[in-house]
Amino acid sequence: MAKLCLVPTPIGNLEDITLRSLRILKEADLIFAEDTRVTKKLLNHFEISQHVLPFHAHNEHKTLGSTIDKIKSCTLTVLVSDAGTPGISDPGFLLARECVKEGIDVECLPGPTALIPALVASGFPCDRFCFEGFLPHKKGRQTKLMALEQEERTIVLYESPHRLVKCLAQIVEFMGAERKVCVVRELSKMFEEYKRGTAQEVQDYYEKHPPKGEIVVIIEGKNGKN
Repeated sequence: MAKLCLVPTPIGNLEDITLRSLRILKEADLIFAEDTRVTKKLLNHFEISQHVLPFHAHNEHKTLGSTIDKIKSCTLTVLVSDAGTPGISDPGFLLARECVKEGIDVECLPGPTALIPALVASGFPCDRFCFEGFLPHKKGRQTKLMALEQEERTIVLYESPHRLVKCLAQIVEFMGAERKVCVVRELSKMFEEYKRGTAQEVQDYYEKHPPKGEIVVIIEGKNGKN
């Protein structure tokens, strides 16, 4: 029976990959990857030799049917993103949903993802939280932030380096300069950084120190409640 296994890959430090993930990658008949070049570097590091095909945000709609056909012809197919868990702000949701519709067994291994360690280390309540992924780039961005202003749970966002200052400025505008935030940058990598403070303080800091790398923004819930 055909099976699709979503395998999380390290978000930075290669030591974060699990023994089970390595075994599944070795046993796979076929691997679909967000970027085959990135995945081949990972596989080469662990001396794994498997056939890798692309499945990314630019082709997932066009190739969904042929991808399903390939999965049906295999016993075990693996899907990986460049880093973290497939489907979490990465390609994967469409493929998993279509496999479920087609009666193909779908499994996701536990493993690396940026939002949970960033949330837990932020110092904000994490028993209940709201994960929004990447905010809309233009249309709907302000509407989303205005709605989140009333959210009492801790809010988790992903953000790109060149939009971080804008994001913090909009948090100041719509949620207030004193709303507490924690910006987590380059998790598990050499220059891992946590910047905590009010939205205004953190905005001022990154205006003077342009950020690089992968970024998670944690925002305190309204009135500090959870």
